[in-house]
Amino acid sequence: MGRVTERRRIIRIRDGAVTTRPDTLVAEEPLEIRLNGKPLAITMRTPGDDFALAAGFLVSEGVIGEGSEVQSIVYCAGATADGVNTYNVVDVKLAPGVVVPDITLERNVYTSSSCGLCGKASLDAVRTTTRHPVADTPPVRVTPAQLAALPDRLRDAQRVFDRTGGLHAAALFSPEGELLDVREDVGRHNAVDKLVGRALTDDRLPLSQSILLVSGRASFELVQKAVMAGIPMLAAVSAPSSLAVDLAAESGLTLVGFLRGHSMNVYAGDHRIALGATVGQG
Repeated sequence: MGRVTERRRIIRIRDGAVTTRPDTLVAEEPLEIRLNGKPLAITMRTPGDDFALAAGFLVSEGVIGEGSEVQSIVYCAGATADGVNTYNVVDVKLAPGVVVPDITLERNVYTSSSCGLCGKASLDAVRTTTRHPVADTPPVRVTPAQLAALPDRLRDAQRVFDRTGGLHAAALFSPEGELLDVREDVGRHNAVDKLVGRALTDDRLPLSQSILLVSGRASFELVQKAVMAGIPMLAAVSAPSSLAVDLAAESGLTLVGFLRGHSMNVYAGDHRIALGATVGQG
């Protein structure tokens, strides 16, 4: 199993003073995901939670929607020519009778740590119909003050970030603000897949009573992953893209961006935000 962090010697320059010292870096290695023995995708990730990452990725792609559909997830032994297990190849075997959709995909299998959509042939290829539609049963309602408290709680839980400064994080919160789970990765989409994959293996899908908070921006893909897991609210500390807003509005997802301090922008699904006052025109 690869390490989450690695040490490298660096030259540090501070106010004209030059010193050498070891520095802690976040690890980044490729993970090949195979489905029933056939290569499906390669993602650059931080080692750890690899089985959850693979399972969450398959939820995002619409391959699986329940834990019972997975028979096994294993590292592939002898992944290299000399028979060494690199722990960088994972094979997901579906349960008997589970139909494998046609995902030879226009994806062409390479996914960088910064963008999980690289290789998609068209927008239509990622508008997968979820098995867990975003719903309000029971309804999720939060106040701006409750949302404003979440980034600090996420930051407090980022243990590896404290040592490296180089990881994205994704967290699930209850509507009351309780931290349910948090995952870190060099790719924000991987961090979300790890959350969703863990929920799948724990039989907690759909995540209909959860708020997903991500560090960084809210891309189209992160909105898609939230929708596929039945998450009703996605908040990000930075900006969403136009396609992310479009998909959120079309799917019934509440999308909040620029969540910083007590400031935030609500881009879609404002009915889940308890504003408590008439909204004025700016």
